[in-house]
Amino acid sequence: MITLPNGYREVRRVDLMRNRKEAVLINLLALVIAGGVAAVGFLICPPFLEVQIGIYTVISMIVTMIGIIGYMVLHELIHGVFMKAFSGLKPRYGFTGLYAFAGSNALFDRTQYLIIAFAPVVILGIVIAVLTAAFYETAFWDLYIIQIVNLSGAAGDFYVGFLIARAGNDILVRDSGTDMTFYSRK
Repeated sequence: MITLPNGYREVRRVDLMRNRKEAVLINLLALVIAGGVAAVGFLICPPFLEVQIGIYTVISMIVTMIGIIGYMVLHELIHGVFMKAFSGLKPRYGFTGLYAFAGSNALFDRTQYLIIAFAPVVILGIVIAVLTAAFYETAFWDLYIIQIVNLSGAAGDFYVGFLIARAGNDILVRDSGTDMTFYSRK
């Protein structure tokens, strides 16, 4: 659905490019999540205190950075796949310099948008967790760093999901990629 049904009006807008207060809140949430997930990682697999810089370390850092970039692309592609599945419309993808995004002109109901918002963090979280467990001895921290990025990078998705969960059942969401507009009959 692209056209807003009769009787609906805008009730909330989330625009992280223009609303500095919300942007700061989400970035603080991301830092808290990253710190908490990192602390769990230290409990699961304490890193060696001995720091050795060698070819393995350099290769490991490069592979981890490539993994993070790949993760970010996959995260947005998964948002887009679900946007397309629910609307039939081709999503838009982009990068603002601060955020990567997937957007659409479609309107999504509450359930659809909660799935769109949480699908990447759940799907990729499971895949990364399985890989981290499988390669515990050789690549735990390389993969776990990507998991930290997965969970903390989804802070905006968690925030929007929280807002939608608190909204009425009639809520419709349009996610342009850089901002989300919520509509309701109320």
